[in-house]
Amino acid sequence: MTAGEPSATDDAGWDAERPASVVRPFLLTAGRIAGGDSLVPPIPIETQVVATDVGLAALDAFVFEQHRDIITVCREPQSLAEIAAKLRMHLNVIRVLADDLRSDGQLALYAPQAHSNRDVTVLRRVIDGLRAIPDSRGAIREG
Repeated sequence: MTAGEPSATDDAGWDAERPASVVRPFLLTAGRIAGGDSLVPPIPIETQVVATDVGLAALDAFVFEQHRDIITVCREPQSLAEIAAKLRMHLNVIRVLADDLRSDGQLALYAPQAHSNRDVTVLRRVIDGLRAIPDSRGAIREG
């Protein structure tokens, strides 16, 4: 590796070229799906997840490497989407496994407030920002 060249691992020590798991997703979740209980909706993808002391203490005792990997990645707060991307696993599998680990006290989940995703001013600022980006000819779109 030369100076200035990024390493193959990120800050948490995860290998950027880590192969995807060969275990089928339905085996990891025992056939369960995120939000399978119609009374409980799936965990939102922007939910922040962090390992608890209980989870970190049990790191070497996990039977499934996927559980261990999730706890390891969550030493620092991560969104469910980030976890899925880092571990190269399907988002709904991460939802199910994270909920299992939360039930066992090994993860803490911090879901966004329900009303925060309905703030129209945020959406308006995003639209205005996108319109302010010049097209390939350098012209600004009129809104």
